[in-house]
Amino acid sequence: MSRSALRDLYAVLAAVLLVTVAVLVGRHIQDTHHTLFVRWPPVFADWDPHVGPGTPAALAVAAATVAYGPALAARLPWRGLLAAAWATALAWIFSLAWIDGWQRGIAGRLTAANEYLRVVGRFHDIPATLRDFTHHIVDGTPHPWPAHIAGHPPAATLTFVLLDRIGLRGGGWAGMFVIVVGATGCAAVLIGLRALTDETLARRAAPFLVLAPAAVWQGVSADGYFAAVAAWTLALFALALTRRSLWCAAAAGLLFGLTCYLSYGLTLFALIGAAVLVLGRARLRQRPALLLSLLAGLAVFPAVFALAGFDWWEGYHLLVTRYYQGVGGTRPYGYWVWANLACTAIITGPATAAGLRRTTAVLLRGRGSGTTRPGPGHIRLAFLVSAALLALLIADLSGMSKAETERIWLPFALWLLPACALLSRPRAWLAAQAGLALLVNHLLFTGW
Repeated sequence: MSRSALRDLYAVLAAVLLVTVAVLVGRHIQDTHHTLFVRWPPVFADWDPHVGPGTPAALAVAAATVAYGPALAARLPWRGLLAAAWATALAWIFSLAWIDGWQRGIAGRLTAANEYLRVVGRFHDIPATLRDFTHHIVDGTPHPWPAHIAGHPPAATLTFVLLDRIGLRGGGWAGMFVIVVGATGCAAVLIGLRALTDETLARRAAPFLVLAPAAVWQGVSADGYFAAVAAWTLALFALALTRRSLWCAAAAGLLFGLTCYLSYGLTLFALIGAAVLVLGRARLRQRPALLLSLLAGLAVFPAVFALAGFDWWEGYHLLVTRYYQGVGGTRPYGYWVWANLACTAIITGPATAAGLRRTTAVLLRGRGSGTTRPGPGHIRLAFLVSAALLALLIADLSGMSKAETERIWLPFALWLLPACALLSRPRAWLAAQAGLALLVNHLLFTGW
C-alpha cells in the first residue's frame, strides 16, 4: 500500500473515531442529563433495523453505480453525463426514502407537526401573512409558527404553499418535489466544477456526488431542496464568470437572493461565492458589468419580500430568541460543537474524509511545501472545497445549529463531496459510501 493510501485510511479512521466518540458520549449525556433531545446521538434518529420496498432498488442502484459509474462518467458526452447523474441521484434518493415505505418515508415527512404543510392553510392571503409573519416567530405570541416555519424565512413555506395552489397538494407531491429538485444539485455541482476546475476532475467527482450518504436526508428533507437552489446559485455564477454571461450572473444573483429567503444560515454561501469570484476574477476584470448583473438579480427577492412587509433582519433576530426558548437553549454547545462534525462525517462518508485529507495535501504542495506540485485544476478544486468547509465551520461555531446538522448542512455537504475526485481506486471508495448509506437507512429511522 502506498504512503498516500495509508494516510487516506488514517483520515477515515479519524472520522470513524469521531463518530464513535460522538455516539458514546452522546448516549451518556442523553441517558444521564436528557439534554440532547435526540434518541440516537449525534443523529436525530431512532434505532430501528428494517427493510422495505425500496431495499432492492437501493441495492441495485448502489451496485450499478459502483460497477459502472467511474467508467461511464469518463466516457459519456458531457450533457449525457449531467442527465445520467441527475437520473441516478434521483433513483438513489428515492429508493433510500422508499425503504421506509411510501407514507412513512416520503408522503408523511413534510406533514409532521413541525413541518411546512401544516401551515399551508394559514397562507390563504399571502400578502397579509407575509406582513404578519414575524409576529408569530417567538413562542408566547398568538398562534406561534411550528419550529421549521419559525426557523426559516417565508420563501421556504411559500414554496409548498405555491405547490398547493397549482394543485400539487399533500405530502406525496411535496415529497416528490423535494426529491426531484434536490437531485438536480448533483448536476449543478458538476457544472460548477467543470467551469472552475477542469472537466476531468468534474467527471471523477460525478459518481461520488450521485452515491452520497447525504441522500438519506435529501429524501425527504426540505433542506435537500435548499441545497439544490444554493448549488445552482454557484453553478450559474461560475458560468457567468467563465463565459462572461450577464444572464447567468443575473440568474445567480436571483437564486442567491432566493437562497437567503429559504434559510437564514445559507447566507454563508456568500463565502463559497467569494471563492468562486476569486477563481474567476480574471474574467470579471474583463467584463465588470457581470458584477452589476449579479447585484441586480440579487436585489429582486429582498425587494419583493420587503415590499410585502417581511423584514429579514427582524425575522432573524426573533428566530434567535425562539431558538433559545426551545431545545436550542438546552442542548449543550460543548457537545454539539464537535458532534456536529461527526454528523458531517456521516453524511459525506469515508471517501470525503480521505478526500479532505488530500485537499489539505494539495493546498500545501501548491504552496511549494512538497516535491510534486499539483496541477492548476487540483489547486482550484482544493480551494473551492476549503471554502465550503470554512463556511460549514463558521455555521458550527455560531451555535445556531446544535444537532440535526445531518439535514441542515446538506447544502455545504454537496460542495465537500468533490474532494473525492482526488482519490484513486474510486470503486472501493464508492462501495464504502454506498455501504454507509445503506447501513444508516436500514438500521435507523431518521427524523428527516
